[in-house]
Amino acid sequence: MQGNTTSWIVAGLGVIIALIGWYVGGYWGAGILGFGLAHILLGILDMFRPAVKTEPADRG
Repeated sequence: MQGNTTSWIVAGLGVIIALIGWYVGGYWGAGILGFGLAHILLGILDMFRPAVKTEPADRG
């Protein structure tokens, strides 16, 4: 799985979790909503992170 695909999955799950928190309401709902919003933010930030490419070690 590519890194960008993982970011979309994390953000998508965050949307679902945030919606569940919205409908639950109260203190529990606020916690669940914040947890979902954090996943959305982290998924979006991960999309803009530069990929680290390693070069094979020179064995000579």
